[in-house]
Amino acid sequence: MIRIYFWKISSIRIPWAITQMALNRFPLQRNSAIHFWKLIGTGKGETFTPRDADSRRWGLIVNIEKNALADFHNSQFINQWRKNSLEEFSATLNPIASHGRWSGKTPFTPDPDKNWNGPVAAITRARIKWRKNSLFWRSVPPVTMSLRNSPGLIAAIGIGEAPIGLQGTFSLWENPASIKEFAYRGQAHREVIAATHREQWYAEELFARFAVTEMKGTL
Repeated sequence: MIRIYFWKISSIRIPWAITQMALNRFPLQRNSAIHFWKLIGTGKGETFTPRDADSRRWGLIVNIEKNALADFHNSQFINQWRKNSLEEFSATLNPIASHGRWSGKTPFTPDPDKNWNGPVAAITRARIKWRKNSLFWRSVPPVTMSLRNSPGLIAAIGIGEAPIGLQGTFSLWENPASIKEFAYRGQAHREVIAATHREQWYAEELFARFAVTEMKGTL
């Protein structure tokens, strides 16, 4: 079971959040019900440069056993973030498709529901080769503009484990058709896909789509 959280905090809580990014890995590592996790920072997802960073919003992705999800959602770990945040967004995700690896792992096992026509989420994540960063940054703006203007998009933000080199997006869509329209028919997106293969920007990449089976809060 995949669960994703985003917390918006006040400016005064930023030092606390940065500290949690360092300390929270220990309880996550000790939790035997969690098979994969990532603590993430967020950004506007416009240029994927450090100036995009949003220090007032932080997130967590976990792949957790289904029977442990309720306890985790109400755990001291999550409640600590909840207590220190102004807003919380959370969603339960069922993987529809997943290609690639994240930190050398395949974190999402697809269980496609061909009849699913509800909201969907997409996660893209890439580890960019250092020497390719500037070329990648120059190529991103047309795609982000196309994404923001896409019919059926509910919300999209940048996500990353580091300000430089480890970047991605989390986006929410009204239905599977809307994300397929953007991914396969959008000119800017198709051009970047072609450039990705040509320029070999990434040392590692992942793209995954999910059925959103439960969602609370606003992104």
